[in-house]
Amino acid sequence: MSVARMLTGDRPTGRLHLGHYVGSIANRVRLHQRYESFFIIADLHMLTTRNSREDVGRVSGNARDMVTDILSAGVDPARATFYLQSAIPEVGDLNTLLQNLVTVPRLERVPSLKDMARDAGKEEMPYGLLGYPVLQAADILCVKGRVVPVGKDNAAHVEVTREIARRFNHLYGEVFPVPELIPAETPTLVGTDGQGKMSKSRGNSILLSDDPAAVRRKVMSMYTDPNRVRADVPGTVEGNPVFAYHDVFNPDRARVDELKQRYRAGRVGDVEVKEQLVAAVNRFLDPIRERRAEIEADRGLVDQLIVDGTERTRREVHQTLVEVRRAMGLTGAYQQLRRRAERARRTAATAV
Repeated sequence: MSVARMLTGDRPTGRLHLGHYVGSIANRVRLHQRYESFFIIADLHMLTTRNSREDVGRVSGNARDMVTDILSAGVDPARATFYLQSAIPEVGDLNTLLQNLVTVPRLERVPSLKDMARDAGKEEMPYGLLGYPVLQAADILCVKGRVVPVGKDNAAHVEVTREIARRFNHLYGEVFPVPELIPAETPTLVGTDGQGKMSKSRGNSILLSDDPAAVRRKVMSMYTDPNRVRADVPGTVEGNPVFAYHDVFNPDRARVDELKQRYRAGRVGDVEVKEQLVAAVNRFLDPIRERRAEIEADRGLVDQLIVDGTERTRREVHQTLVEVRRAMGLTGAYQQLRRRAERARRTAATAV
């Protein structure tokens, strides 16, 4: 029996951070050992909100950085296929065929699209952003992905994929597996400024590639309880980003509980709580840093992984598109026209 395929990935907009790790990467590290895993470098999706020449020019470097981050986090390169979305034009062909299987009102009900437009500073939603879930469906279905691990923001997108797969199979015959959504079980990680989720564009993130000094600088400047002006003033733990990070990255539960009790009682200062967090985050990142050093020492490894993975994926997608066109009858239509044209040429030649 063949191993089920998993499709996941990110837009190449920069280095990955702790929020990515908590929201999706940790789940991928766990799951990629169980599935045949495809990791998309989704640069076409990036164009829906970032499409300047400068943005496009950074794709190569960002793709390399992103794959390095994912490998450093624990993904085994021998068990993962990385590919660049824009290098596989057949994905666009499949997107064109699938976009007729979903309505505009259905896409307008996907809640994250408006958030994405707002975060990108778009006053009106671009056509490509409205169709983001359809292109995502093409990404998943082109490799016949059966499982899709996603964060909360993308769960509604995958549901659109499931609807499109069922609709296609109903109209044209069984071609696509209906993918299963595997949601991340961890909460969204708040940014270091306490203002919404961690985000590269907001500058409130701790990167997986940050060195110990950068981690210290960012943690020591973190938002805490604004009403706590001195260490002897009882503080609030709930909603405090520093303690939210302790809960995720500090495995010493007894020490965290002690810090919380002392903080509520006004018997510990923010500096000590943050120093403890600096140590915990750096301990968490140390193995990632070690793997990164090994990956970067093997010059050309990441580039070759992306090139080989893209070529392999394009072969897979080409075969899927052949099956799709055959199921829809598009191949037969062209063949009929070609046969008629051949008969006409032969008749004309005979007449002469």
